[in-house]
Amino acid sequence: MAQTREVVVMGAGPGGLASAVLLAGAGLKVRLFERASRVGGRTAAIEVDGFRFDTGPTFFMYPRVLGEIFAALGRDLRAEIPMVRIDPQYRLEFGAGGRLDCTADVAEMDRQIATLSPRDVGRFRLFLEDNRAKFAAFRPVLERPFLSHADLFSREALGALPHIRPWHTIASELQSKFVDPRLAIAFSFQAKYLGMSPWRCPSLYTILSFMEYEHGVFHPLGGCAAVMEKLAAIAQDMGVDVHLAEPVTEIEFEGRRATAVCTSQGRHRCDALVVNSDFAHTMQHLVPNRLRRSWSDRRIERAGYSCSTFMLYLGIEGLQDEVLHHTIYIARDYERNLSDIAVRKVLTDDPSIYVQNACVTDPTLAPAGMSTLYVLVPVPHDSPHVDWTVEAPRFRQRVLRQLEKIGIRDIERRIRVERMLTPDDWRDKQGIYRGAVFNLEHNLLQMLSLRPHNRYEDLEGVYLVGGGTHPGSGLPVIFESSRLSTELLCQELGIPPLPRTPVVERPLPTQALVRN
Repeated sequence: MAQTREVVVMGAGPGGLASAVLLAGAGLKVRLFERASRVGGRTAAIEVDGFRFDTGPTFFMYPRVLGEIFAALGRDLRAEIPMVRIDPQYRLEFGAGGRLDCTADVAEMDRQIATLSPRDVGRFRLFLEDNRAKFAAFRPVLERPFLSHADLFSREALGALPHIRPWHTIASELQSKFVDPRLAIAFSFQAKYLGMSPWRCPSLYTILSFMEYEHGVFHPLGGCAAVMEKLAAIAQDMGVDVHLAEPVTEIEFEGRRATAVCTSQGRHRCDALVVNSDFAHTMQHLVPNRLRRSWSDRRIERAGYSCSTFMLYLGIEGLQDEVLHHTIYIARDYERNLSDIAVRKVLTDDPSIYVQNACVTDPTLAPAGMSTLYVLVPVPHDSPHVDWTVEAPRFRQRVLRQLEKIGIRDIERRIRVERMLTPDDWRDKQGIYRGAVFNLEHNLLQMLSLRPHNRYEDLEGVYLVGGGTHPGSGLPVIFESSRLSTELLCQELGIPPLPRTPVVERPLPTQALVRN
């Protein structure tokens, strides 16, 4: 009887968890190792005194990919992970003046746009139509691996080429479509989901904003971490051997082939290795430079990286029912704000901030009469101009003052629980290279075959999942990276992968939950 093939997965983030269930479903023996004491990676939960926060991602977009993974396992995502569609999906407060409650209702958007810029009425509909075609052309590119430069000439890539417009950034493309600069920002700030400035991000990624309006912004009850916890439970039900608080400390190689990993608890042989931990950090700490031809230490150090984030997780007394589930304050001089982050690498006086007030939708996240506030501020990754041991308390005060601009006042005295993360914490405590939480930049020289490959090109039997490989950052594409990489892995081992199982998208309820 043939011996069951064994696979090790490093990291229990979204990509690692999805890979584990897909591989177990294909009949492989899977061991999953996670350095933290709970699953989720950057999508884990923080729980303190009855308050529950998502560490990183706070909403779910385009659930089709994970829905198809569940369907391949014979499960129903909608039944197992209840979600609420948020509408309005977020409020934009412009430091330059004005407000926009963003909704998929085109007529309502036009009504609001008319108050900001009458000449732009009707252009939102044109934006959706243009990006609907762009997304349809580019979706096949996101759903196939790019293992060599020859793949750039594939039917899928050539079909998407007219929509890539390499001479445009997101900002320049939208500035050509909207008269009012605030509206160009309203449909371009989503570049921050990739940790980039829209003035530097390829125009292709206007599809991010489109996907929010076309496919919805969802809140999984219990937060995004609840999705990770459900995946982990499914993995264990399927026989995956999950090891928490047990980081991989060494990868053993025979030539260029990974043959085993070592942890504090022992040595574990493997026929293949899936790496979901931070790409650059893992390569520099666990893979000798001599084995890395394409991604040597020098190339890793010279690559472009996303911004980082300054985080406050606040459990507060009282309810904030007048503040929407998601609110983004856009700095008065947004372009300068982003240049401070990406070019000058300094802290700005008027930072843009994102605030999640999730308890207006999901009161289970805080004790009765209390609320959770999740505050994210884009800041530079490792910078010689910012000493966080000095700047953190001062910047915290600046951020609390920014909360007043979106209607959250008298905050300091109401804080009952507080956690803070700086870029230093992302780097030193979370093992993220340079604290760049969105991984490698998504510029034209770090996309498709120019990104580290799903079947990692420098080693044998090693597969990458997560934001550091193709298709890139963000939960939907990270789940897609798991499908691509596990399919390649199964092919190498001569095992049929789980088939891709289409699902019919069904509408989800949009009403917020009622507080008890």
